[in-house]
Amino acid sequence: MSAIKLKHGIWIMVADGEKALFLRNAGDTKFPNLEVVQEVRQDNPPTREQGSDSPGRYNDGPSVHRSAVEETDWHRIDKERFADELAERLYKLAHRGSFDEIILIAPPLVLGAMRKALHKEVSDKVSAEIPKTLTNHAVFEIEALLRAA
Repeated sequence: MSAIKLKHGIWIMVADGEKALFLRNAGDTKFPNLEVVQEVRQDNPPTREQGSDSPGRYNDGPSVHRSAVEETDWHRIDKERFADELAERLYKLAHRGSFDEIILIAPPLVLGAMRKALHKEVSDKVSAEIPKTLTNHAVFEIEALLRAA
């Protein structure tokens, strides 16, 4: 991966499956100054708190054996749904001309789900993708990590 250039005005989206932070560089490449533009949250409790029944079972055919059906991972489904919502939000922002370039930072699962949902207008403006979870870091820590990248 080539060095990340934090040009003036570049946007950075730091997300996970429940929270997203939209930042804009008000500084320049040498002295970045990331400012929070928008914060988005989604309530996504663990699967054990979302599921209602125990996993189903099915008959294995003519024998008396029954097999369990894998339990639905509601937490993961919500993360993927949130990634779709973020992709839609990015499309609206790009369409309005809010940013010319953006860096996406998210865990691999969220980044992959979002990449599939990104509109061409947004994907053309993505200058870098970083597969990491940084949503619990302070803005100055994200700034330092990006400068080091």
